Amino acid sequence: MYGLITINGHEYPAPDYPATLRISTNVSGGRNSATGEFAGQVIGRNQYKIENLQWKFLDASIWASILQEFAGFVAYVKIPDMQNNSWIALEMYPSDRTADPLPELDPATGLPRRYANCKVNIIDCGVI
Repeated sequence: MYGLITINGHEYPAPDYPATLRISTNVSGGRNSATGEFAGQVIGRNQYKIENLQWKFLDASIWASILQEFAGFVAYVKIPDMQNNSWIALEMYPSDRTADPLPELDPATGLPRRYANCKVNIIDCGVI
């Protein structure tokens, strides 16, 4: 069984909520104001983003592992490529990472054992 995401070669659980896969095309211009026609060209390649990658609950160790994958900011991420119905591997970086610590504390450390609503957006670096 595949998860939705592999980071630096490590597979993580599929999210509990549907994530949004986004493909953006960068262009060099916009519409000609006189004719309303597009005047420009595609710049580079399509760029990918996963929005609302979210799990209802994760053990603290799994959530920490996901976050540590981005300790160097950029990570090598494998995600579904909906345009080609295949997998694509890209250099990506995270935006805000949020979670709600649950009151289930480890008696030895006082730290949460689990987190709720673990969420991250992951954005394509655009490297060709």
